[in-house]
Amino acid sequence: MFQPLALYIGLRYTRAKRRNHFISFISLTSMLGIALGVMALITVLSVMNGFESELRQRMLGMAPHVVISARDQSFSNWQSLAEQVSTNPEVTGVAPYIEGQAMLSQHGQVYGSLFQGIDPAYEPRISEVADKLKHGSLDALTPKSFNVLIGDGLAASLGVEVGDKITMVVPQASVTPVGVLPRMKRMTVAGIFQVGMHEFDNNLLLLHIEDAARLLRIPAGEVQGLNIKITDMFAAPAFAAQLSETLPWGYFIYDWTYRHANFFKAVKMEKTVMFVILTLIVAVAAFNIISTLVMVVTDKQSDIAILRTLGATPRLVMLIFIVQGAIIGLFGTSLGAIGGIALSLNIESIIPAIEQALGVKFLDSSVYYITELPSELHWQDVYKIIGMSCLISLLATLYPALKAARTEPAEALRYE
Repeated sequence: MFQPLALYIGLRYTRAKRRNHFISFISLTSMLGIALGVMALITVLSVMNGFESELRQRMLGMAPHVVISARDQSFSNWQSLAEQVSTNPEVTGVAPYIEGQAMLSQHGQVYGSLFQGIDPAYEPRISEVADKLKHGSLDALTPKSFNVLIGDGLAASLGVEVGDKITMVVPQASVTPVGVLPRMKRMTVAGIFQVGMHEFDNNLLLLHIEDAARLLRIPAGEVQGLNIKITDMFAAPAFAAQLSETLPWGYFIYDWTYRHANFFKAVKMEKTVMFVILTLIVAVAAFNIISTLVMVVTDKQSDIAILRTLGATPRLVMLIFIVQGAIIGLFGTSLGAIGGIALSLNIESIIPAIEQALGVKFLDSSVYYITELPSELHWQDVYKIIGMSCLISLLATLYPALKAARTEPAEALRYE
């Protein structure tokens, strides 16, 4: 079978048992170093993808995909607008809301909070708040009851449980005979929810939309906006842009990628930094390839000289050592890719086994909301890592290969 001469000799050099065992050892460490770097990169990026996906699901379990808000304080024709939006086949739910900021006080403790007025009849269409309740029920939010649902982190900070009273102070003044005073209202804790994110568990308070309207002095029947949920969360930017073209001026429309842009930019930056840091493992292993090939070139000076006298061109000699170094890189990359893919796909079962064997808990439920290590393998990440590793390995062969190509046969054979 036809086989290029450079490939044939390069393979022979790779398979042959070297007289210098130190060179063989460095070749092995180079291969294992590349494999370790590739495996670590694939595994770490898969775990970070899993965390990002888990946090996104939790965040969008409470937050809407698209929001229509009034450019003024509120609007009254929200029912007809909701019906118009609901005709789009991509929309799975629409719910009105009123939101604001308040101070919560109980047992001498004061905390800032965001409150949102919701309609219990519509809210389950766009959020999972009913499924996140640890205590209480969404049906407890009735008009004029001033019952509230709060996150478990906020409940712990205030030291309250279901049935306790809390005082809410809203940033709107009331004129009384004794002067201008801030508006205050006593609320009853009717339920406690746990989402698993600080933004909701430690800051959010839910009450009936009519009660929120009374607190903010919004006319009855008016809302501040509509929360929308669609079938594909990643299509939200395109859907919001399309919606802004069909609705008249007077509404401000944005999607979840706009509202939580800083969070996902931070996650993306962390993934990029982690990719660069772990790539250094592959780069260090590539330096070992350079060391290996430089020593092989020195060890094979006489062989190179004989090949040159037999008519081998410098280009052929160069290709021989590029093939030898590339084989080390390709084998190490393949080994690391197989290990990284296998580890990423099974890490959710491997970690519990290690925890059971060592008798420790890496993600304690009392400290972390996510008690299992999530992993989500993205094949584009795998292809990118394999390509990067092969490229670094190939670049590492250039200097030793050029050094071999410049070997002078007369000088090499002078003392043979």
